[in-house]
Amino acid sequence: MDSFEWLNGYTVGLGLHHVDFTHPSRPRTPKRSAHYYYQVVRDNGFPQSEDGTPVYGNFRKDFIWSTATASYQIEGGWRADGKGLSIWDKFAHTPLRVFNDDTGDIACDSYHKVEEDVAMLRRLKVTHYRFSISWSRVLPDGTTKNINEAGLNYYRRLVDALLIANIQPHITLYHWDLPQALQDVGGWENDSIIDRFREYADFIFTHLGDKVKFWITINEPYNIANIGHGYGAAAPGISFRPGTLPYIVGHNLIKAHAEAWHLYNDNYRTKQGGIISITINSDWSEPRNPYKQEDVEAARRVVQFYIGWFAHPIFNGDYSDTMKTIIRERSLAAGLSKSRLPEFSPAEIQRVKGTYDYFGFNHYTTVLAFPVEYGNLQHYDADRGAGTIADRTWLDSGSGWLKVSPFGFRKILNFIKEEYGDPPIIITENGISARGPVDLNDVHRIHYYENYINQVLKAYLLDGVDIRGYTAWSLMDNLEWATGFSERFGLFYVNRSDSKLTRVAKNSVARYATIITCNGFPDPTLGPHECLNPEPEGTSAPSTTSPILSVENVSFLGMELSSGSAEVALYSIFALSITGVLSVIAVTYLYRKLNSLA
Repeated sequence: MDSFEWLNGYTVGLGLHHVDFTHPSRPRTPKRSAHYYYQVVRDNGFPQSEDGTPVYGNFRKDFIWSTATASYQIEGGWRADGKGLSIWDKFAHTPLRVFNDDTGDIACDSYHKVEEDVAMLRRLKVTHYRFSISWSRVLPDGTTKNINEAGLNYYRRLVDALLIANIQPHITLYHWDLPQALQDVGGWENDSIIDRFREYADFIFTHLGDKVKFWITINEPYNIANIGHGYGAAAPGISFRPGTLPYIVGHNLIKAHAEAWHLYNDNYRTKQGGIISITINSDWSEPRNPYKQEDVEAARRVVQFYIGWFAHPIFNGDYSDTMKTIIRERSLAAGLSKSRLPEFSPAEIQRVKGTYDYFGFNHYTTVLAFPVEYGNLQHYDADRGAGTIADRTWLDSGSGWLKVSPFGFRKILNFIKEEYGDPPIIITENGISARGPVDLNDVHRIHYYENYINQVLKAYLLDGVDIRGYTAWSLMDNLEWATGFSERFGLFYVNRSDSKLTRVAKNSVARYATIITCNGFPDPTLGPHECLNPEPEGTSAPSTTSPILSVENVSFLGMELSSGSAEVALYSIFALSITGVLSVIAVTYLYRKLNSLA
């Protein structure tokens, strides 16, 4: 137990049990370490847990294997061919908003590199590719009054190139880059955005829908509402009304999604035959101390205020009772006349409920929750009433918020199954970052994918979760929003010191391609499987010179020569021919000269 620690007195607690020295009876409370040590004693060591034991088997035969990007993060061409400004263009050009003042002006230059991007996808052996449309690239002012055909043609070329490569496009209509012209009239705070988003979706369905069968309306509404309009750490960077604005924005996002879903369902589904949903992101939350009821309840609130904020209205109808009750009571206690959380009318509840074909889900990490009292502060965090930390034993990443905790993936997939009526799930993002010196031997990423995808397989095989697909984030290193290019999530390294922005495969490319080829994890006790033979990848950072082209044999004058040897031979023959011609000319000249002298 905590005790008198010599010269440090009572300021240092080394005990398994906390002792409250301010109380006359000195009550003892077991710390989490006490429970952990009890388990070690009980188990007489460290037996392999079910979470840490891999499962072997395969996903369904039609399982979707994908990787993903977002338009602002990779496209570049920020003013090319008539593109309008987006809120991320403005945010990134505002000093001190993005690390190192990085911008997406060029990014990975994917606007000019369709063929290179598709070549990377072919190498990964993915069946699908998730990318987003830049709203301001196709509709510069956000409306159909001004259509940018050049921008639309870029997406047509990309879709056609994907289909030729037998890769299905999975398009996100909105991945955070709102046209600045719409932000200037209120953006997502102004409920007119619902009609503008429906109009934009209609335009895209009309021009690309005959070739695209997989759609996402909006990516991560939580981040748009709370990070962009609460904390102000992402575009449009609003933080002066964090108590009300995030909920208003979230409300409009949900209704805009519903209108786009109904539009597709009513006007396009029959003739285009696609599916459409929203992508919701969430961490999993565990109680910091699983033996404290306050921590257990805090963990539940974290999940309800995160995934539940948007999933509950769409899948169950209306906001959860947890959110409605807490926000209403705290709003009224602060003297407000009504809840800061907007209400859906009965008609809106019916309009929103059931607007999904699958549960699009982004997941990266797990947090440990504990209760925090914020007093009368009117803010999302105060409404949630919880703080979060990470277990110090979890492996780190290149992002401060992302700790490697695979077990949480299986738990939150089961939560989705139980909470939202067992919907089909497509994992639309999952991955890990790195920072610092570039190392193409990215063993940490391989470890992450192997363990997280195996937890997905456990949820599918052991728990009966209806999982239809998995998407690795991301295809290549790109502009990671406010952290700029400092955090790298890519399977492919983008050499930014090379003007050509050369893409180079990391070792994780081969491992992910192997998992895709195997459609899971073959049982090693059954002997080596043919799908476990990946192509070798490079293990060091590339030079700034252009990559060496492969050598192919060609037929030259009846001989099989390498292309280089044939080129040398051709130049040699050409040189000999020139020499021969010059010799003939010289001899002829001398002969005529001698005759004239004679």
